[in-house]
Amino acid sequence: MKRIFFVFGLIALFLTTPVLAAGDAAAGKLKIASCAGCHGQDGNSAIAAFPKLSGLGEKYLTSQLRHIKAGERVISEMTGILDYMSDQDLQDMAAYYNSKEIQISGAKEITLIGINDPQKVLEMGENLYRAGNLKTGVAACVACHSPSGKGNGPAGYPALGGQYAEYTEKQLLAYRSGERNSGANAKIMQGVAKALSNKEIKALANYISGLN
Repeated sequence: MKRIFFVFGLIALFLTTPVLAAGDAAAGKLKIASCAGCHGQDGNSAIAAFPKLSGLGEKYLTSQLRHIKAGERVISEMTGILDYMSDQDLQDMAAYYNSKEIQISGAKEITLIGINDPQKVLEMGENLYRAGNLKTGVAACVACHSPSGKGNGPAGYPALGGQYAEYTEKQLLAYRSGERNSGANAKIMQGVAKALSNKEIKALANYISGLN
């Protein structure tokens, strides 16, 4: 099982290459009117149904906007919104939202089936994030997303810390089912998520929401 962790570490290493920012944050501020209604003017959405975009990573945000525009990642609420945006517009919006600071959602005191102590749930999430699960072959999240959850901007790995737990849980389930499959890193995430149980996904998402 240690080989699995080694392989994921190599993937993170080889995909980590310096990338110069291509977007103009100042220009992006003038282009996010259609985004602010759901994601907030500063990228901190008011409700968990819409993810926080602030500080998520310019390369990652740009790639996701491109996938959405191309129809490779389908999000019903965004249908048609990006149709008339140029690639430079997408890069500018990504740069703008990446320049903003995320407001940490915060982990909650939750219980799971068979785990009635909220502290134990939090510990489960932390152990998964930092060490993975050797028995089931789940790689540690820190390899790509950093110990503090800040991600790896040059590699295109998004910041996770502080994100709504509900959104993180939804995305992990989408990766596990194969529903989310766009982008070079989708296969990596599908491989991680397929070994996670529903209970582990909930614990992990809750822990990540308070990570900073």
